[in-house]
Amino acid sequence: MDDNTKNIIQNYIDNNDVCLFMKGTPDAPQCGFSMAVSNMLKILEVNFKGVNVLEDQNIREGIKVYSDWPTIPQLYIKKEFVGGCDIVKEMYENGELKKVLEDKGINFKN
Repeated sequence: MDDNTKNIIQNYIDNNDVCLFMKGTPDAPQCGFSMAVSNMLKILEVNFKGVNVLEDQNIREGIKVYSDWPTIPQLYIKKEFVGGCDIVKEMYENGELKKVLEDKGINFKN
């Protein structure tokens, strides 16, 4: 991954408390997994930045290298990689996602 791509990814993560690298946008997801994670965040009323990886092939491939995680979507909370769809779904279902948001001072609906 080139430095420019790495810097773009880093800026998204640094400047957004909750950042979701996804296919499509929160309002128009273009994959079921991206839609699932986006919907969980919406249900919790979390303010998050959706980054559409389909708009930039460098970011689409670069985020996989950056996180050392092979799939999209990828969720970051306060600069920390949380996981992809399966992990976020499990955390959502067992209440762990709320705990992480709470611990990191992110506002959400209880």
